[in-house]
Amino acid sequence: MTHSHAPVDVTDVSLGLELTPEHPVDRLAELGATAEAAGYDAVFSSSHYNNRDPYAALHRMAIETESIALGPGVANPYETHPVTLASRVATLDEATGGRAVFGIGPGDPSTLGNLGLADQRGLRPVLEAFKTAQQLWGGERISHEGTFDATDAGLNYEPPSGSSIPVLVGGEGPHMCRMAGKHADGLLFNGSHPDDLAWAREQVDQGRADRPDHRGPFSLYAYASVSVADDPEAARSAARPPVAFIAAGAAPPVLQRHSIDTDRAAQIGDQIGLGAFSDAFELVTDEMIDAFAMVGSTETVADRMERVLEHADGIVVGSPIGPDLDDAIDLAAMAFSTAAE
Repeated sequence: MTHSHAPVDVTDVSLGLELTPEHPVDRLAELGATAEAAGYDAVFSSSHYNNRDPYAALHRMAIETESIALGPGVANPYETHPVTLASRVATLDEATGGRAVFGIGPGDPSTLGNLGLADQRGLRPVLEAFKTAQQLWGGERISHEGTFDATDAGLNYEPPSGSSIPVLVGGEGPHMCRMAGKHADGLLFNGSHPDDLAWAREQVDQGRADRPDHRGPFSLYAYASVSVADDPEAARSAARPPVAFIAAGAAPPVLQRHSIDTDRAAQIGDQIGLGAFSDAFELVTDEMIDAFAMVGSTETVADRMERVLEHADGIVVGSPIGPDLDDAIDLAAMAFSTAAE
């Protein structure tokens, strides 16, 4: 069932949820409905080739929900041609009556390395991809020579939201943060620590200094690894896998900010690339968990969220969420409500 809505206004999105398609699509749809009932404003489906297709998951979630915004979190412009990527998001917008958001970023280096694409990661492909998408969504035909090629390409339909589908850049490096501040509707900053979000705000503000007025409001989100449970130790254990991926992909300045051993982070990335996930997870240190995740009881997570919200406009609750997904979705929403009071 499709519901008609005005285009998503990112200033109305303060609490989001990342659902990783490591679960069957029907299960993801149930979790999406749980998130909407718990008060989340948006659900993002992470995009890695070794999980289920995020767009199939998002469309299934759309059937089970009525108002929550939905989008990839985040897609990358390397494994899918940017024109095709734009059409997938436009289709999602059409299928949801205007609820689509477009999360796009440089992607996870560990999994992209398996596809021979690690060397193509960078700022320019992301910027060119979403600028092209906005033109296509607005009904334009485009020819492009740059990080990708297109000749007189266009869509034979226009999404309900037109070119106003929100673009949220996923990234954590200084140049990506500044680019998002200048060109996008928001930044999904891969961070869970208030020091990181304070730094991200500084970078975003530099980009916003050059932002044209017609681009409208901008929102900075902490795309945070969260693991919340009544049992703090269970929550901590569940955080190890996502923290491994975060540490492996973290930019050097982020690792240095938290005194994380860069060689150890690189070793984790190597093990992930080899598919030796258990070995990678064992290399995760307590310092990494404290730096890269919001972990513990509802009260502990609420305290961390409150400190992060001193610098961010909202929080996306990311993997693992918690050892029990259904409970954790509700607990994280409760923690956010307490933090935002």
